[in-house]
Amino acid sequence: MIEVRPGGRRRIDRVLGPGYLTGLGDLPLPVLRERRDEAAQEETDLSYLRRLLHARIDIVRAEQERRASGGESIVDRLASILADNALGPAAGSGRHQQLEPSRAGEHRRHAEALIGDTGLTDVGSLSDDKLAAALDTYAAEEASVSSFRRQVQGVMDTLNAEIAGRYSSGAATVDQLLDSELGRVEE
Repeated sequence: MIEVRPGGRRRIDRVLGPGYLTGLGDLPLPVLRERRDEAAQEETDLSYLRRLLHARIDIVRAEQERRASGGESIVDRLASILADNALGPAAGSGRHQQLEPSRAGEHRRHAEALIGDTGLTDVGSLSDDKLAAALDTYAAEEASVSSFRRQVQGVMDTLNAEIAGRYSSGAATVDQLLDSELGRVEE
């Protein structure tokens, strides 16, 4: 399970730490943007891990259904099993992120480690009990990841609201943003 460690050094520890949103009104705009971008990267990574978990949940459920109905093998149906969620309606936050996961390999290892030695590479060889246990483990982890993802999205919303408020009040301007993006400094 993912956990947040107060005072920890990982990005999730910082983004969901108690002081991350404290005193936003006193922070310079570039610091607000850095924090928002850091939170956005964490949200991207959590979304990636969540998708990995959903794929594994889908595979386990498909194997359970195959056993109940005597259908074709999981290997023969794998592409359609994984495509069902990819083609279906989005159930997420509706946020479009242009970021790539920064820790994809770490997340894949995390998802694989959840089941340990059961080896989901061949779900057909697992007993019904191990298959049910795998599903429970993946579902519990997905719920945990989703909860943290929603918390990170709340942090992003708060930071975006502060940034938007500054533009709305005139405390920040698009010209200042362009100048900072182009590396120009006001004298």
